[in-house]
Amino acid sequence: MALYLLFESASGYGLFHAYGIDEIGQSVEAVRSSVLDLDRFGKAVKLAAFTPFSSAIDALNQCNAISEGIMTDELRSFLELNLPKPKEGKKAKYSLGVVEPKVGSHISEVTGIPCQSNEFVQELLRGVRLHFDRFINELKSSDLEKAQLGLGHSYSRAKVKFNVNRVDNMVIQAIFLLDTLDKDINSFSMRVREWFSWHFPELVKIVNDNYLYAKLAKFIVNKSDLSEKDISDLADITGDEDKAKEIVEAAKASMGQDLSPVDLINVQQFAQRVMNLSEYRRKLYDYLVTKMNDIAPNLTSLIGEVVGARLISHAGSLSNLAKCPASTLQILGAEKALFRALKTKGNTPKYGLIFHSSFIGRASTKNKGRMARYLANKCSIASRIDCYSEESTSVFGQKLKEQVEERLEFYDKGIAPRKNLDVMKAAIDSMVNDISNEDDDEKIDASAKKSKKKKSKADGDAMDLDKPATDGEAEPATEKKKKKKKKHQLEEQENGAANANGDVEETPKKKKKKSREVSEEAEPKTATEGKKKKKKSKVEDDE
Repeated sequence: MALYLLFESASGYGLFHAYGIDEIGQSVEAVRSSVLDLDRFGKAVKLAAFTPFSSAIDALNQCNAISEGIMTDELRSFLELNLPKPKEGKKAKYSLGVVEPKVGSHISEVTGIPCQSNEFVQELLRGVRLHFDRFINELKSSDLEKAQLGLGHSYSRAKVKFNVNRVDNMVIQAIFLLDTLDKDINSFSMRVREWFSWHFPELVKIVNDNYLYAKLAKFIVNKSDLSEKDISDLADITGDEDKAKEIVEAAKASMGQDLSPVDLINVQQFAQRVMNLSEYRRKLYDYLVTKMNDIAPNLTSLIGEVVGARLISHAGSLSNLAKCPASTLQILGAEKALFRALKTKGNTPKYGLIFHSSFIGRASTKNKGRMARYLANKCSIASRIDCYSEESTSVFGQKLKEQVEERLEFYDKGIAPRKNLDVMKAAIDSMVNDISNEDDDEKIDASAKKSKKKKSKADGDAMDLDKPATDGEAEPATEKKKKKKKKHQLEEQENGAANANGDVEETPKKKKKKSREVSEEAEPKTATEGKKKKKKSKVEDDE
């Protein structure tokens, strides 16, 4: 059976024919050694056809299609034109070797060309790639390198700009940074507590919050300087006047040792750093909330910003999370426990990252597994709606959250929940109503703007009417009136002459014609011209 090789280069598609190569008895190592020698390889593999890409954009489109395992129309026409056509009702006596198995399966499904992709074909295509510039005379190695470099840059740039995930990379980075900041702030706060406790050990028992402790450490600096006049400032920091008085009394009877001014300054600066980190952490959390409401509003309203962001981060992107089935999403984050259970033949985990949701904590111990399975199902629906819907809305997430609440009540009290079909219909109806209300508001705004414009025009016209007319505007009006009077006089004269000659029974249409002809004609300059025109009009009427 003959073997053809399809090679996708940066400059175009190449089709090679492998002569006299029998796969049986040929080891991969023997082919690998013969590939390096151009003389031996050139006798076995020869160029059958080559078609260049029309432009850099065409090359990028072809590269994207090949990477996704899709055969383009250009590739199909190239193969059908250059490969031998089998007879009707018989199988092809050749096979096509390709690099990507997905592309081969798509080619065989659409065109019926048998394709193969194995180590033998891979080695032959490696040799084609190595000696590709030698097979085509007009193609230089430098041109091929430039084409490869340009295509590589454009392909990478397109992948970076490819925005199916609605910039969910920002969410992934933000949740990673948020987790890191939580660890760092906790460790730094413990260091501040330990450091300042040498000077004021009683403050640890009075204040439990890390941020508040760092703020007090920066304000107090030296415990011996505290007095009753500082109670108001301490009350502003702590929010409790009794606690401020307790701090002042504890400072008076403190067992801590005195520190040098340099040590106190270092403690104060370190407390300020911890405060800055805590404030930045708060701002980062607000940023994460806004991004999650933009990217995944339904998932956010269902399970929360932090848990939803962790699910997206663990899956890699929102599209990857949408592709996950509910069973995978349920144990997402518990992979180690899953594989350990499979290895030891133990019980598999019931939940992963969704355990941090409030719904799992509110469920009873025996219903936690059920609740995790149901919540994973709703999270999968919400992530798919967020990923593939064109309009951003949180209506579905709110309805799914209501379903989870009803399921919790069903497990605790036995109240039957609504069906999923009814809930989805209600969500669609509410979304349609919201869209229609927005359209009505826009129409009302547009009509209000038009009415304002009309009012302004009417006011302008009224102002123009109130103004007295100028002499230049009055003159053309009088001239028009004079012309109309002359036309009426001419018509009356012609009608009188026609009545005198016996043309009384004339139809109104003919009268209209007469008036039109008279209006179109200019006034007669002499009496003889006027008589001639009257005779012509009489002859036409008789006809």
